[in-house]
Amino acid sequence: MSKADEFRSKSSDELSEALLELRKKQFGLRMQRGSGQGVRSSEVKDTRKAIARLKTVMRENDSGNS
Repeated sequence: MSKADEFRSKSSDELSEALLELRKKQFGLRMQRGSGQGVRSSEVKDTRKAIARLKTVMRENDSGNS
């Protein structure tokens, strides 16, 4: 998964795209779990944490620009 340093080097538009991609991945994993397919719980956890890292970096950028 992505580290916070990788996110910090990206522009605001790239961060928004990355967030959208991670949300889609999270949704897909949630649908797989709901339909009874085998989903690795570590993948769900890693995706959730990557979203949290990305949101943290986005918030840092917003507070730094104000």
